[in-house]
Amino acid sequence: MSTYKESDFGWRGRWIGWRNRVLASAGFQRFAARFVLTRPVARRRARALFDLVAGFTYSQILAACVETRLLELLAEAPLDTATVAARIGLPEPGAQCLLRAAAALGLVEQLGEAWALGSDGAALLGNRGIAEMVAHHRLLYADLADPVALLRRGGGGGALSGMWRYAEAPGDGDASAVGAYSALMAASQPMVAAQAIDAYPFHRHRRLIDVGGGEGAFLCALGARVPGLDLALFDLPAVGARAQVRLGAAGLDGRATVHGGNFLADPLPRGYDIVSLIRVLHDHDDGPALALLRAVHAALPAGGTLFIAEPMAQTPGAEPAGHAYFGLYLLAMGSGRPRSPREIGAMLQAAGFARWRTRATAVPLTTRVIVATR
Repeated sequence: MSTYKESDFGWRGRWIGWRNRVLASAGFQRFAARFVLTRPVARRRARALFDLVAGFTYSQILAACVETRLLELLAEAPLDTATVAARIGLPEPGAQCLLRAAAALGLVEQLGEAWALGSDGAALLGNRGIAEMVAHHRLLYADLADPVALLRRGGGGGALSGMWRYAEAPGDGDASAVGAYSALMAASQPMVAAQAIDAYPFHRHRRLIDVGGGEGAFLCALGARVPGLDLALFDLPAVGARAQVRLGAAGLDGRATVHGGNFLADPLPRGYDIVSLIRVLHDHDDGPALALLRAVHAALPAGGTLFIAEPMAQTPGAEPAGHAYFGLYLLAMGSGRPRSPREIGAMLQAAGFARWRTRATAVPLTTRVIVATR
């Protein structure tokens, strides 16, 4: 345990200490709120701080919109408050409260006496995976009801880890246990898959295997975009059975092979010149994640490619999504952590990969890409 003084960190430490003393001063806060040049900054900071305090309430408003299917209802046509209340099963005062709150967040908007879908509500409806995640957050919020207790026990042990725990268990995995989490990942996969496919020329390869590929949502999207690529999936047998159904429905029966196994314990199939890990690495602690990277390295031929796509820490412009959101989410899940590209790169080198690089994506907040060569 170490104790430091501001001066131990040179000019930057002294600057941070002076800045914090000034910003914490009630006199400076009053001055900044009144002075014409600092007033806009003070107001922005006050709004940001209030939003931080009120964030849970905002999330619960969104959850209520999803649970009542309010946004889908207003997507059909504008409706008055009484009609909305009757259709979503709320008393009229409750419906009015929800509508006003949703309007304040941009999810709906008022048109005279009627209510219509708002711009953010329309964007949310355009991505079914977001609504699935909002509904799924009920488990996360239960775990975060006492965040200090979660931190003290070191993660896991709650509602969210109970949903995900099958993935760490050896064996086939129980079909009923894998269903909920596999369905959630499949629903939220399209927003990652589209960016991942746009970021890399998969047509350069002959055979790809998606390790930890769940129900095959990424392979379905990839198969539609890259017709000449042979496809395969590796996941627990119970998950693979669900993938087989989805791949068949997508017309990929004769083109996609499903391999059953546990990638934390079993060797990976060989004969593929590219391996994809889509939102897999950050779900695992450092030891299992490094073991998986070594297994991928062993399975690839010389010159083979590893493709990694997932949200990453220290993403410019999206820093809170890394250690704030995914840091606590993965802690509650009981496995994994958000990593920066540099951290993943160090693990790739430790696993034996010759070189790695990042590739640009359209929305780095949700998806960043790293490509490594054996």
